[in-house]
Amino acid sequence: MYRYFSSLLLIFCFGISGWSQQAATTADTTNYKEKYGIRVGVDLSKPLRTLIDDTYSGLELAGDYRIYKNYYISAELGTEEITFEGDNIETFSNGSYIKIGGDYNAYENWLEMQNAIFVGVRYGFATFSQTLDTYRIYTSSDYFGADLRENNTETTGLTASWAEVMVGIKVEVLNNLFLSANVQLKRRIGQNAPANFDNLTIPGFGRTYDSGEFGAGFGYSVSYLIPFYKKARN
Repeated sequence: MYRYFSSLLLIFCFGISGWSQQAATTADTTNYKEKYGIRVGVDLSKPLRTLIDDTYSGLELAGDYRIYKNYYISAELGTEEITFEGDNIETFSNGSYIKIGGDYNAYENWLEMQNAIFVGVRYGFATFSQTLDTYRIYTSSDYFGADLRENNTETTGLTASWAEVMVGIKVEVLNNLFLSANVQLKRRIGQNAPANFDNLTIPGFGRTYDSGEFGAGFGYSVSYLIPFYKKARN
């Protein structure tokens, strides 16, 4: 009887141990399907600024494509019209730009989540024109009033390029629908300017400053993911 009871106990213990290992293995190797596809959207900050700012008009379309687990190919395409009103000069820039690069998602999502905390890099290139509307002649005395000159001289065929680092978040608010926000730090690589004044604004880059080659920007976007296929992930 003792041998029989011991045998049953050993069988029971080995059975429990085997079942536990199998359950653990099953839990460890459970996989789910992640969506891969193209995500397209629009930067909401530019139409909003167009509505409230008389000196600005712009539109930007954005897209990314997931190529690997946390890596994306990304691009933005846009157009801007910017009026700069300074103390001594007023200019108008008008043109289009494209930014191409990639993003890395540093956020580890839970099951079936697709949110992102991302860091991206871009190469930007713009083609545009600059118009010198008015400028002020410098005088040591304002006794006769400001000497403002109207010019309206347009220079076309201008180009500029820059490098850009972007940090932002993407949140899936509905199935495949995302809201995102980002900030950008930019550095000019090259440009050509009109003969008689500098590029005070560049489409896609924004305001320029004499003190350096750096610029900054931000964006708020809504986008939609178009899934092409799903890929298993443990």
